[in-house]
Amino acid sequence: MTPVSLAIVGAGDRGTAYARWALAHPGQVRIVAVADPSRERALPLARQSGARIFPGWRQLADAGRIADAVVIATQDAEHAEPATAFADLGCHLLVEKPLAPTEAECRDIVAAVEKAGVIFAVCHVLRYAPYTDAVRAVVESGQIGEIVSVQHLEPVGFWHQAHSYVRGNWRRTDQSTFMLLAKSSHDLDWLQYVVGRPIRKVTGFGGLKHFRPENRPEGAATRCLDCAVEPRCPYSARRLYFDRLHQGRHGWPLSVVTSTFTEEALTGALRHGPYGRCVYDCDNDVVDHQVVAMEFEGGATGTFTMTAFTTGGHRTTRIFGTHGELSCDGEHVEVKDFRTGESSTIAVAAGGDPTAGGGHAGGDERLMAAFVRAVATGDRSQVRSGPAESLSSHLAVFAAERARLTGQVITVE
Repeated sequence: MTPVSLAIVGAGDRGTAYARWALAHPGQVRIVAVADPSRERALPLARQSGARIFPGWRQLADAGRIADAVVIATQDAEHAEPATAFADLGCHLLVEKPLAPTEAECRDIVAAVEKAGVIFAVCHVLRYAPYTDAVRAVVESGQIGEIVSVQHLEPVGFWHQAHSYVRGNWRRTDQSTFMLLAKSSHDLDWLQYVVGRPIRKVTGFGGLKHFRPENRPEGAATRCLDCAVEPRCPYSARRLYFDRLHQGRHGWPLSVVTSTFTEEALTGALRHGPYGRCVYDCDNDVVDHQVVAMEFEGGATGTFTMTAFTTGGHRTTRIFGTHGELSCDGEHVEVKDFRTGESSTIAVAAGGDPTAGGGHAGGDERLMAAFVRAVATGDRSQVRSGPAESLSSHLAVFAAERARLTGQVITVE
């Protein structure tokens, strides 16, 4: 079988992660183009793959349909235009989540891919994780009966919040998008997928509780490298990044801070770049905790909690059915049967840790494998996160954020 030809648009952390899978599977896929305004980011992928470098997605699109499929891994606000352009060229598309920061752009992307008839997948990687298969198998077997309610927790992690959502690219709604869409669109999508029904009503609460100027400790400096309080601060940039440097952990999140893994380079990045700032002296405005209450089609209810104030780790879920209950911690699925009183546990091979740096517990590689198979064979059923499903869950996320801002119960269109 001829390998699928692939273009990578956006050679940052996520684009590089998907490209690594492609480089490891040369018999199935080959990278023919890398488009990124930063030649420094694009060059390593191009050298490893022999791909052509383009200074941006427009120049790549101007070259015509030079690849069977395109991975769009640009910043969130830069998804809609390239997705529409490459769909019009007849390229199959894999688009990083979220689809786009507005409902209108999400609808435009879906309309474009449906009109073009191309294979389309959104990077809702949790759908592809091995533990998801285990949960779905229990639910579909009928062992716990009809689902009545669900509890789901996303433990963002105190350090992850500080890195990505206080100091990092997703700290401001006007520059990227709101927290629920940026981080937790995975989760509302996953809940719809596991329950097997769309979300119809939402309400919720949340806000920016801690990472605010008024919570700045007395004597704190504007940068961690100059701060007398830093040794006792849980959000110390010095500790977070230098520990990883000294341990040889040069992937995400350290790779976002510096591309040169030396003490000198990291010191310079923390002294002059955004990742060395005090978390109480940033321009962030996204929430650090949020709760969504939801009703699924058919009447089942659910709650979703996203909080920064954890050590991180796998998401945890409890599903309550008429015949039993299920608990999942990303590595084990425990099932309790009301009829027999018996409990059983399914061990799941996680395939990595649950962070982006760990491949989302196997979700990243299984997503890429499914998408490439779909393109190679024309079998759209390989894709678990196609246009209709992804638009539905995105609309639920937009509705949940409106509910938080207005204090209303919102019906999802």
